[in-house]
Amino acid sequence: MAEHLGLNTVGDLLHHYPRRYAERGELTRLADLPLDEHVTVVAQVADARVHTFNHGRGKRLEVTLTDGSGRLQLVFFGRTVHHHHRELLPGRRGMFAGKVGVFNRRLQLSHPAYELLGADSDADAPAAFAGRLMPIYPACKQMESWKIAKAVDTVLGALRATGWAGVADPLPAALRTERALPTLPEALEKVHQPHSKADLEQARARLKWDEAFVLQVALARRRLAEGQLPAVPRKPREGGLLDAFDARLPFTLTDGQRTVSREIFEDLAGEHPMHRLLQGEVGSGKTLVALRAMLAVVDAGGQAALLAPTEVLAQQHHRSITEMMGELAEGGMLGGPEHATKVVLLTGSMGAAARRRALLELATGEAGIVIGTHALIEDAVRFHDLGLVVVDEQHRFGVEQRDALRSKGKQPPHLLVMTATPIPRTVAMTVFGDLETSVLDQLPAGRSPIASHVVPAAEKPHFLARAWERVREEVAAGHQAYVVCPRIGDEEEQEAAGAGRAGTGGGDGGPGADGEGAGADGDRRPPLAVLDVAARLADGPLEGLRVAALHGRMQPDAKDEVMRRFAAGEVDVLVATTVVEVGVNVPNATVMVIMDADRFGVSQLHQLRGRVGRGSAPGLCLLVSEAPDGSPARARLGAVAATLDGFELSRIDLEQRREGDVLGQAQSGTRSSLRMLAVIDDEEVIVDAREKATALVADDPGLERLPELRVALEALLDEEREEYLEKG
Repeated sequence: MAEHLGLNTVGDLLHHYPRRYAERGELTRLADLPLDEHVTVVAQVADARVHTFNHGRGKRLEVTLTDGSGRLQLVFFGRTVHHHHRELLPGRRGMFAGKVGVFNRRLQLSHPAYELLGADSDADAPAAFAGRLMPIYPACKQMESWKIAKAVDTVLGALRATGWAGVADPLPAALRTERALPTLPEALEKVHQPHSKADLEQARARLKWDEAFVLQVALARRRLAEGQLPAVPRKPREGGLLDAFDARLPFTLTDGQRTVSREIFEDLAGEHPMHRLLQGEVGSGKTLVALRAMLAVVDAGGQAALLAPTEVLAQQHHRSITEMMGELAEGGMLGGPEHATKVVLLTGSMGAAARRRALLELATGEAGIVIGTHALIEDAVRFHDLGLVVVDEQHRFGVEQRDALRSKGKQPPHLLVMTATPIPRTVAMTVFGDLETSVLDQLPAGRSPIASHVVPAAEKPHFLARAWERVREEVAAGHQAYVVCPRIGDEEEQEAAGAGRAGTGGGDGGPGADGEGAGADGDRRPPLAVLDVAARLADGPLEGLRVAALHGRMQPDAKDEVMRRFAAGEVDVLVATTVVEVGVNVPNATVMVIMDADRFGVSQLHQLRGRVGRGSAPGLCLLVSEAPDGSPARARLGAVAATLDGFELSRIDLEQRREGDVLGQAQSGTRSSLRMLAVIDDEEVIVDAREKATALVADDPGLERLPELRVALEALLDEEREEYLEKG
């Protein structure tokens, strides 16, 4: 249990809740079995036959299960064939567990574990089967669902015998009474051994509250502690660098940018560190808001650091910020204006001389703004007076990296975290509960609308041919195009096949990753690759256009050179992996073709699409897919094509993710502590729990009057997780 399911204690086992419940007479839908997953089914034997092969020397038992919705084949080889043949008689019913595979276009379990239900099986099994809902647990090959159920029954029996001694109930009694929630022992009994669906509902309501409340108490304590740390107030000075910058802007700020800037400036002027999350739609002008905050800190005598997840993005930020600032970025240079500062770039691939110069400018304070990758975190990097850390695309950074940068200030610097992935309100409250949130949801004037269309390449190949014609038309009109592929193309063949199975493209974890769009036998071709597609396009439909490839394994200089040529209009079509997903800003690019679009996550598609329509000409995004019409993957692509509202899409994305995904990263990268709570569906519980937790912590920060809650917090926040919240 510890090795394969991460269950180390009795408490872990009791909080390993059933995934679903089987009822007598209810057959699991075999029609819905997911490929390559470990499943438990309750079904009936329809047929069992022994076949010989290898001139009679080998024997194979094939058993067909049925459940009214579909059929599933079991297969056994070797010496145990006759034993299983005697047991698995037509009409017998049982629980069968194994990994779903495909053979001859039929679903099958090879050598599954099983437990028969009925007169000849374990004396208790028929009664249990007839008498109550049967829990089906998340299981694995080494530990089937019914073995977990027996272990849980043993533990519950032992705890009942002691009157549940030593089991702390984390919810304050007043809260439990107010919400009419059962006690923790009652809830655990009802979730593992429910006699009715009403039992289940009561147990779930209680266990959801536990998860929401304990997590929100942890976050409320972090907010309170961080609100008491000292920080140097950074107030922008009149007539300084920020005013000079605003005066040279060729446009006016949107109302949203003004509001968010005001919130940030108020935080920066405080005596405690700012902890703010800035989320904004792709292209809503977050970088400009962050730059104004950095300039305000430079005005107040401090330095600001912008941490980017990739070298391409760091270089892009450096280029766009120095362009926006113009002569104001020429501090210390001959003829540079009085208010100017220096903007330096620091990445891992810089030459030794350039690196030494950048480090010196940081240490002396000559550089007011530094933009870099994780190279900023190294021990050799010293700041004169670090006042603000801006983290771009927060989800791509480990917490340790962010913390290492924050520790470089004499006092804790202010922190601004930016993300272009819109986060639904409840997720922001749960994952980023220790940050104040600002939202930019207006696009600046001059941004063009983006039209999005699904191109069903398998059903309508002429649609794909038309897509390439559209690219040629855009280039003929003086514009440029992106073509995005999920894979680079120089990997080993098995890596490619593995990428295909994993769904490539960035952790959607959604339905598209499980063999949809495959043929009936479930085989799936490897995802399309940049190097292959670039070569095919240059010799085929886009012959005569200037086509270049860009991917993450190129040398940094080569990557930068390709991006520079694309930005300068010397490349017509850039065929790339998702390295162009964030931060790349080429206003002349008007069309993006995303190949194998069903292999990407919803929010990732939305991010990619935001790279076009950044100038005055309208943008076009074509989502090319071989997923069949009516499949969940096509439905997902249809949702992306139907709306430009990132918040709506992030909701769809989360609803389709598998359980446990959402908070995986918020819990130090280990398994999520949320097992019952669904952050999208349980909005009411989360909002209510946050309110109650905040009031309770304000009244009793040390939880002196609630020792049981302290125990639950210690269980949720083992040392590693506590450290994660401390840093994050």
